[in-house]
Amino acid sequence: MVNVTLKQLRYFEALAHHSHFGRAADACAISQPAMSVQIRELEETLGTELFERGARQVRLTGFGEEFALRVRDILRSVDELGDLARASRERLVGRLRIGVIPTVAPYLLPTIIGKLTSLHDGLDIHVRETQTQKLIRELAEGRLDTAIVALPVSEPFLSEVALFSEDFVLVRPGEDEGKPVPSREMLREMRLLLLEEGHCFRDQALSFCNGQSARPRELMDGSSLSTLVQMVSAGIGVTLIPEMAVAVETRSASVSVARFKSPQPSRTIGMIWRKASPLAEQLLQISEVVRESAEALHGRPTSLASAPSAPGASHRASSG
Repeated sequence: MVNVTLKQLRYFEALAHHSHFGRAADACAISQPAMSVQIRELEETLGTELFERGARQVRLTGFGEEFALRVRDILRSVDELGDLARASRERLVGRLRIGVIPTVAPYLLPTIIGKLTSLHDGLDIHVRETQTQKLIRELAEGRLDTAIVALPVSEPFLSEVALFSEDFVLVRPGEDEGKPVPSREMLREMRLLLLEEGHCFRDQALSFCNGQSARPRELMDGSSLSTLVQMVSAGIGVTLIPEMAVAVETRSASVSVARFKSPQPSRTIGMIWRKASPLAEQLLQISEVVRESAEALHGRPTSLASAPSAPGASHRASSG
């Protein structure tokens, strides 16, 4: 019988994920030599190498890649056993791993975390901010318990709960205050500043501007909404941002904010989690906290009345 420990599997999974002994050791809160010893002992137990060691990084061998798939399933099952025990308690305690897309995290997270910690004493919240596709992958691998994203994601293994919808607004240089708001046809002829490839908000903005036509005449990319707004303030172009970001991103920028005429571009924000998660009932309760946090941020009850009725609706936001 192969004597492999759960600790060794977690260290292996960390190294497979980070491809670097130092970063994997930091993630596991152990020293790099201790990590190396545990991985070497695991390889000796299995009788084969799991990693190719390089000067700056390591990579999985062919066997290591197959082994990694099994290890992820094992660790996810072990975590779900713990979740099952947590779900049987009257209140949620312990670790809660939440993923959030970058166009939501800075604006909504402070309120969400404040509400959750006040309602659930003993809850240890871990936050992961990254793009939607990475969040979906980490949910599938069991690295996250839930994620807050733009819907729909349409993954068969995930439950989706729509929480609120919000409009996009146009951000222009300050001297454009009071000028007529351009139509989406006019936007195609302007210098439009968007988030870089991979952000679902980029696709949502383009969906509104383009309809069924060609891409806008001139596009420029930024790494964050803050960068985009500051570029607008410098007179470089115009951009779209979600309503929740307005107060934070425009307070130190010389810009003007305008709303589009109907139909307004919008997005639906919701929570997703694995359908097999034992914490599904608790996560549904947490989704209500997220909804309440959004209402507090917007200063009014949120509504799903303007949510997309179908994924192909050209004037509405699609997820990405």
